[in-house]
Amino acid sequence: MSLLQHLAWRNIWRNKRRSFITVLAVTFAVMLSVAMRSLQMGTYDVNIKRAVGLFSGYLQIQKVGYQKNPSLRKGFPYTPQITKILKAIPAMKGFTPRLIGDGLISSPEDSTSLGVAIIGLVPQQERRVASLITKVNQGRFFQSDSSNEIVIGYKLLKNLKAEIGDEVVILAQAFDGSLGNLKFKIVGTVKSGVGDLDRSAVFMGLSTCQDLLSMYGRITMVVIALNDLNDIPPVQKRLQQALQGTDLVVLNWAEIMPELKQAIEMDNIGGILFLAILVIVVAFGILNTMLMSIQERYREFGIVLALGMPNRKLVIMLLWEILFIVIIGLILGNLFAFGINDYIVHHPIIFSGSQYGDIYEEYGFLPRLDSTLRLSIFLHSSLAVLIISVGAVLYPVYKVFKLEPLKGIRYT
Repeated sequence: MSLLQHLAWRNIWRNKRRSFITVLAVTFAVMLSVAMRSLQMGTYDVNIKRAVGLFSGYLQIQKVGYQKNPSLRKGFPYTPQITKILKAIPAMKGFTPRLIGDGLISSPEDSTSLGVAIIGLVPQQERRVASLITKVNQGRFFQSDSSNEIVIGYKLLKNLKAEIGDEVVILAQAFDGSLGNLKFKIVGTVKSGVGDLDRSAVFMGLSTCQDLLSMYGRITMVVIALNDLNDIPPVQKRLQQALQGTDLVVLNWAEIMPELKQAIEMDNIGGILFLAILVIVVAFGILNTMLMSIQERYREFGIVLALGMPNRKLVIMLLWEILFIVIIGLILGNLFAFGINDYIVHHPIIFSGSQYGDIYEEYGFLPRLDSTLRLSIFLHSSLAVLIISVGAVLYPVYKVFKLEPLKGIRYT
C-alpha cells in the first residue's frame, strides 16, 4: 500500500460515524438495487419459461408470412430433411410438428355451434416440448395421432353444454377449398390458464387433422423446445442458416408472443427508473457527506499544501478515501443481496388466493415472484453505484484541486 493509500485509509476512520453512515448508504443502495433487479429478472425468466413451455415453444419453424397472416395456404411439407437438421442441434430438448386451422364445433344433442381453433399434434412428441398436454382438467389426453378422440378447453366444454364422452361434429374449410367434417368423441378437457386456449381450442391427432383439412403430409409449424433460454440466439441462427434457400423462417418466443415481450419491456423500464432514482438519491447523500468532510478539513489541506504537497496528490488521496468507502459498501451490499436472492430462489414469494394473484393470472403471469443469482446483475449494479458515487465527489474534489495554501489556512 502506497503512502497516499495509507493516509486515505487512516483518514476515513478519523470520523467513524460519518464514514459509517456513508458506507451504510452505499450498502443499502447496492443491496436494494441488486435485490430488486434480480427479483425482476428472475420473475421474467420464470414467466417466459412457463409461457414458452406451455404451448408456443422456444422457437418455431414457419413459412414466411404465416405469423402475421396464419393460413393453411402457408403450410409446408414436413420432410425428413427438417427432422435431420433438428436432431443435429446439441441444445435440442425436443421438437414436434403441428397443424392449426379454424372450424366450427357442434353437438348433435344441441343446436349450438361455436368457432374453434383446430390444433393437430403428435402426443408422444408434445410431451417433450409443451406442458399443455399435462394440464388435463377432466378425463384424459388421447394417445394416438390418428384416432377420432379430441381434447378441448374446459370453458369450451361448458359453452357447448356437453360432457366428457359426448360426440361432436367439427366442420372446417379444407386446404383444397372443400368443406371437411368429421365426428369426434370428447375424452378430456385442459385448463391451461390461457383464455383463448381454454375457450376455443380443440386438440386432435395430427393425422386426423390432416385428413379433416386435406393437408396430407403438410403442417403449419414445427415447435422447438431447448434446454435453456440462453440457447435461443445461437440455435435460431444455426437453424436459419440450415434452412437458407427455402421459404421457411425460424422465429423465437419474442417474435411469436410480442404481447408478452412488450409487457416485460414496460415493466423493465419502470424498474430501471426506480433504481436510477435510488442511486441518484444515494449519490446526493455521498456528495453532501464528502462536501462537509472536505470543508471541515480546508485548514488541514492548506497546511499540507504549504508544506509542499501538490494539489494533484491531495486530490488522489481524497479519491482513494471515497473509493475505500464505496468498495466496503459494495462488498457488504452484494453479500446482503446474495443472501436475500438466494433465499427467494429457494423460497419464491407466492400470491396464492390474493388479489395480486388474481391480477397476475389475468394477464397470463404466474402469481409468484422469483429471483436469480445471475452474476451480470451483481456486476452491473455495483458498477453503476461505483460510477455514480465517484461522479458525486468530483465537485468537492475539484474545489480541493483549485485550493490555494493561504486560502485554506485562513478558511473558517
